[in-house]
Amino acid sequence: MTFLRTLIVSLFFLIVSLVGATALAVIGAAIYFAPGLPDVRQLQNFELSTPLRIFTQDGKLIGEFGEERRMAINFDEIPQDMIDALTAAEDASYFDHAGVDPRGLARAMLQLTMSGDIQSGGSTITMQVARNYMLTLDQTFTRKIREILLALQMEQILNKEEIFELYVNKIFLGNRAYGIAAAAETYYDKPLAELSLAQTAMIAGLPKAPSAFNPLANSERSLIRRNWILFRMRELGHIDDATYQAAVQEPVTARRHYTQAEVDAAYVSEMARQYAVERFGDEAYTGGYRVYTTIDSELQPFARQALANGLAAYDLRHGWRGPEQSDIAASLLEAQEQTATQGLEEELSESPEIRQTARQAAQRSQTEVEGIDGDVSNWVQVLERTPNYGLLQPAIVVESSGREMQVLTRDDGLQTVGWDGLSWARPYLSPRSRGAEPSSAEEIAVRGDLVRVIENEDGSLRLSQQPDAEGSLVAQDPQTGAILALQGGFDFNASKFNRAVQARRQSGSIFKPFIYLAALAEGEMNAASVVNDSPVVLDDGSNSLWRPVNSSRDFQGPMRLRPALARSRNLVTIRVLQTMGLDYTINFLEGFGFSPTQLPRGLSLALGSASLTPMEMTNAYAVLANGGFQVSPWFIERVTRDDDNEVIDEATPQVACPSCAEDQETVEIDGREYPIAKRVVDPAAVYILRDMLRDVITSGTGRGALSLNRDDIVGKTGTTNSQRDAWFAGFNSDLVTTVWVGKDSNETISEYGAQAALPIWVEFMGDALEGTPSAVPERPETVVTARVDPDTGQRLADGQSGGITELFHQDHLPDYQQRRISRELEEASGSEGSGTAESIF
Repeated sequence: MTFLRTLIVSLFFLIVSLVGATALAVIGAAIYFAPGLPDVRQLQNFELSTPLRIFTQDGKLIGEFGEERRMAINFDEIPQDMIDALTAAEDASYFDHAGVDPRGLARAMLQLTMSGDIQSGGSTITMQVARNYMLTLDQTFTRKIREILLALQMEQILNKEEIFELYVNKIFLGNRAYGIAAAAETYYDKPLAELSLAQTAMIAGLPKAPSAFNPLANSERSLIRRNWILFRMRELGHIDDATYQAAVQEPVTARRHYTQAEVDAAYVSEMARQYAVERFGDEAYTGGYRVYTTIDSELQPFARQALANGLAAYDLRHGWRGPEQSDIAASLLEAQEQTATQGLEEELSESPEIRQTARQAAQRSQTEVEGIDGDVSNWVQVLERTPNYGLLQPAIVVESSGREMQVLTRDDGLQTVGWDGLSWARPYLSPRSRGAEPSSAEEIAVRGDLVRVIENEDGSLRLSQQPDAEGSLVAQDPQTGAILALQGGFDFNASKFNRAVQARRQSGSIFKPFIYLAALAEGEMNAASVVNDSPVVLDDGSNSLWRPVNSSRDFQGPMRLRPALARSRNLVTIRVLQTMGLDYTINFLEGFGFSPTQLPRGLSLALGSASLTPMEMTNAYAVLANGGFQVSPWFIERVTRDDDNEVIDEATPQVACPSCAEDQETVEIDGREYPIAKRVVDPAAVYILRDMLRDVITSGTGRGALSLNRDDIVGKTGTTNSQRDAWFAGFNSDLVTTVWVGKDSNETISEYGAQAALPIWVEFMGDALEGTPSAVPERPETVVTARVDPDTGQRLADGQSGGITELFHQDHLPDYQQRRISRELEEASGSEGSGTAESIF
């Protein structure tokens, strides 16, 4: 008896000691952490954030960032089923505890001690609100203590309904949905009050893991989570068994619903987001900022379409690389049997009933499509969550038979791809070779394969694939420098890498015009200067000698600069750079926006060995297009605030003004004053070079642009070593556009600029300039014409017939060609011409 009494007394004092120690620990923690805690009272006036929105210059939406899919609701607008589902999933005793659930914390600590991992969590809804609104998300014991203390304070200041309201409006629920009202619209396109019980439970299951339990990304796992929540609701008495049985059998009905951008300019939208974050910090996502870009809402779709068409056409020429996925289960039931259960241990351990009901719901999710035998519910889900890439739609092969392929598409159901859309699919072997043409559809893809299809103009389908090559297109206003259209890749969903501004690639022959212009501007050479197109051996500073060659592998001897540029002769360009000197040329090039540190100090500069972005090359060509003014690229027109439309930032770029006086500093455009850009090159030299570049179109490597039937466009093709980069840069006085095509891996694309890049440029410029008048600059007064001997480039006297007409700066005319025989003998012979002996005999 004495022993029992002693044991009871000892246990009593032990419990009192533990309680006291715990109380002292809590008091100590409160004293220690309290001074650094945020003020809970700020939650009483908390305003939900407004997302960052990006627009074209004329106000069309191209992107939203931050907590964008948010629809704030009051507590009395929340259906009781949603309250019950969320508390069942996250905090069953929410309305009873004082902010902290000791049992939940103890259970979490025990799990952490036993397994090193927390499976059931320990945070109440109040603690989650404290974390989401007032703390960071780092996983530390210090943060957990601060979270507990804040939760206890919060329960003293706010009532349960206010805390719950904060919770449901803040939680992230996947697919850019913040808050339960936004999630209802995102997944079911319904107001919260119209959700079924099963749909309500599906949303309530998302806070734990918005990605892993997302019904769009992983419908099999989300079913298990949903049915566990319904099981918990029944066990807690929120629903009866009949309601439970009906709800757990409901099929998955979630679909992706979101507001589409009015103009697809995702790469520009991301550029604007980065600008906003640099300018405003994290407030950019919440402060209601509106960023208006310079993007033209009519030109941007042309840019996206032209680049996508061109890259898809490139891929057709190089072969079929196979399906994106294979052996995709047709039914959700088959897929669920194959799915991993990691992360669902708590749900599955509750009862065998959870897996059973999820299996039954998967069976009830069966979907039938006209023309296809059996359940294809998983195929439908896979197509739903697989994005389009540009013009390419995802499709799953249902049957391949003979010369025909049946495919299931997301929007149009069962479709047929005929042999005309399949026969191109010769196996890809290398960038320069393909296998034999297929003899049947089975050789290309089989049932359960995920492929891509593209719709032809006549409505038929063609098998396609995500292109192996990438590209970019930049279109700029040469007078102001404003970026009017920009596409940084085939599709932003496929790759976020923005090649227009991030990819530094060798520029190849599109760099050559600037070498020629350096010579023209100095007056050292003119369009008729003759340079020898012959082999050259140079010491490039390495252990071996440099022996550059022309792409055609031949040499044409002495030739004038005009045809040399039109035919892109490498050896001529190298000799021009040799004549002008590296120091002078690099200093000259700085006026076109090229940083001297990015330019190699060697003669390879003449061939475009500098690694430059498509944006930099486009801007350099803009200086050519505007007559020699140093404009800079820009794409943010203004920034305003949502609440009062206050202008926060507004661009004032330097602009070209050919008609302005030399000492004029500003010019008025549309009622606003703009500074005038610095002139960096004589307008006569630019005009002559532009005329030389016209020959690239009429008789050189850019003849494909003749299909536009315009007299105002000029440009230059470019291809780098081993055909790794293909370029075309061209312009008229109103619009300059550069296209680059290549591979991110820097492997060869096995095509020249005229094959890969020029057709994209032609398609875009054809659409962009349709219906616009010819835009050719006026000839400067200092530019004159003179006849020259086409072989020597020297001027012919008025009395000499023949020759060709060339443009010159009036101060840089070539010398007259010397006569080799007397004028009397020439006149007596009756054979006037160049005056050379060869012309007579």
